[in-house]
Amino acid sequence: MITRHPKFVLLPLLAMLAPACASEPTPAVDPLYLAPAATLEPARVEEMQRRLLDWPQLGRYRAENAALPPAAAGMQRVVFFGDSITEGWGPTGSGRFFPGKPYVNRGISGQTTAQMLLRFRQDVLALQPQVLVILAGTNDIAGNTGPATQAMIEDNLHSMVELARLHGIRVVLASVLPVSDYPWRSGTQPAQKVRELNTALRAYAAQQGLVYLDYYSAMANADGGLDAELAGDGVHPTPAGYARMAPLAEQAIAQALAAPH
Repeated sequence: MITRHPKFVLLPLLAMLAPACASEPTPAVDPLYLAPAATLEPARVEEMQRRLLDWPQLGRYRAENAALPPAAAGMQRVVFFGDSITEGWGPTGSGRFFPGKPYVNRGISGQTTAQMLLRFRQDVLALQPQVLVILAGTNDIAGNTGPATQAMIEDNLHSMVELARLHGIRVVLASVLPVSDYPWRSGTQPAQKVRELNTALRAYAAQQGLVYLDYYSAMANADGGLDAELAGDGVHPTPAGYARMAPLAEQAIAQALAAPH
């Protein structure tokens, strides 16, 4: 049996992905996945092992899901599903996360759409919401869990939408927030990739009759990024950023609830 080094598996994969989307730049990828194993410190290897033990992070909300009571009659439960930008609203029931609303936060920092798809049944379907707000894709562009083309991101998001609708859940599909650089993966030039993904998501939402939540237009600066007032690190919203996003989210949820079902 021939054991191939991970670097020599991923490099051909990147080469195959590039011609599949010739108009797209080669997808970003965490350099950690390409580094020779012998060069990694034991602590980094242990960290990667811990991640792989629960790659989709099903354990993150398992206890909270079990403790969440069934939605009461007439309750319009809403699940916010995403990555750190969703998690950053604050925990369910906290002062900044829509106080007094029957909204549930199921965001996990750093996650890609592939991880979210794997935990979709546990963290969305089992909670039986009336509305689902999906905000995801920026970590795919950053290459957090490996190379991902725009088509791969769209496939994962389409699968989430299809599963939700199959279970009678109304979907709000949010635009990816603007970003001109990732602090943890500088030089990937994500601004245009975000614009192109959002164009595709808007078209898909229109085609499928989904509510499209356009955070991007309300947040972007001239460079396709976020001003420091709205995101101190250029990615994660400040309280001022969330204050700008909140009424847009509420409007989109109201629109989804009012739509014929």
